[in-house]
Amino acid sequence: MTTLFISDLHLSPATPEITACFIKFIREEAPQAEALYVLGDLFEFWTGDDDKSDFAETIRQEFKALTDSGVKCYFTQGNRDFLLGKRFCQQTGVELLDDMSVINVYGKRALVLHGDLLCTEDVKYLAFREKVHQPWLQWVFNRLPFWVKEKIVSKVQGEIRDDKQHKDLTIMDVTQSEVERVMRQYDVNLMIHGHTHRPDIHRFKANGVECTRIVLGDWYEQGSVLFCNTETTELQTRPFEGSSREHGQLLS
Repeated sequence: MTTLFISDLHLSPATPEITACFIKFIREEAPQAEALYVLGDLFEFWTGDDDKSDFAETIRQEFKALTDSGVKCYFTQGNRDFLLGKRFCQQTGVELLDDMSVINVYGKRALVLHGDLLCTEDVKYLAFREKVHQPWLQWVFNRLPFWVKEKIVSKVQGEIRDDKQHKDLTIMDVTQSEVERVMRQYDVNLMIHGHTHRPDIHRFKANGVECTRIVLGDWYEQGSVLFCNTETTELQTRPFEGSSREHGQLLS
């Protein structure tokens, strides 16, 4: 059996090639797995579980078919889909994880998370994150008419795009000292996350202990999957329709 990890698909009706790659993956590959972990930013932006669009319903149906087949599916909220909640999980059979969760990956304790909390130098974003994660604010937002929420989200997305254009790329990457602190806190030497769109396998020592941090890739130019079984752990890509490129990076 295998366990699969994905993140940063940024699914949207405006990017049908990404949606097609995802649907192919979830129909043909994910059903063969023991579990699928989605580590945030599945959507370009999730406005709320009351989204009744054809696009949103299609994604719900794909997850429901997967979980109905017996595959466990877990979801960690990202900075683009922090409004995904209990209703989505009830409709799809997906299980929502905490911001940081320790799981067992074939005998190895691993910490899984979206990754935005590791970017401690991005002070402006972390302040925004703290604000929008306040339960009372989400309670109010979720009770607004959907068309009003869409207008608010559109404005916020524009502000985020403008802000990113003026940020140094190093600010939007993880802070190594925070990575090590969090791994000590959770007593793990393996971490898996997304968010930074910089797929790689980082090996380092922390307090004399060999540690590994695996960064999942985005789906802007191809699908990106972390493939794990009892014998190997490998970062792999999945080509979009019409493309033949596919490669992997081995961890073990």
